Amino acid sequence: MLLLPRRKLRIETERLTLRPPVMADFRDWSGLRGESADFLTPWEPAWATDHLSRKGFSNRVWWAQRSIAGGSALPLFLIRRGDRTLLGAITLDNIRRGPSQAGTLGYWIGQRHARQGYMREAIAGVVHHAYERLDLSRLEAACLPENHASRGLLESCGFKYEGVAQSYLQINGRWRTHVLYAALRADRRGRTEAG
Repeated sequence: MLLLPRRKLRIETERLTLRPPVMADFRDWSGLRGESADFLTPWEPAWATDHLSRKGFSNRVWWAQRSIAGGSALPLFLIRRGDRTLLGAITLDNIRRGPSQAGTLGYWIGQRHARQGYMREAIAGVVHHAYERLDLSRLEAACLPENHASRGLLESCGFKYEGVAQSYLQINGRWRTHVLYAALRADRRGRTEAG
């Protein structure tokens, strides 16, 4: 098991603080998710009936704390430092150690904060943290083929198209094919221990 430092996990970027969710975020999170529902639901798995409830959020906070402590994921909220506004979330999940040293990136942003460069900034911060602090070599992401905004975002952040995964995730109750992207740590591309 990966032991993380005992200090609070925070990633600072130019305009953002990326940090784990806490219960005090509930009202801001549920408000932003609720007002952005039409914007988000075409791209996400179906929301549970209690998705926007305090109990559902409490479970999310508990999972975040446990995942960070266990080294399996980094669920982070995007907080705009200037006014402490919650903008969205980014998660480095399914962190795999050993020969792969990899993780999977997922993210969402509230509709009113989209297309302002915040998620690009957050991805850059998480990628840097993953390579420099977590010693990962490969980061993966997937999105629906028609999600041109997400595809463009990943490509602008240095992720390369790798292919297609048939029936990859259930989105809105249907198994959907996704396109796969990956970013590789530059100093490890193709390198082996063999001489």
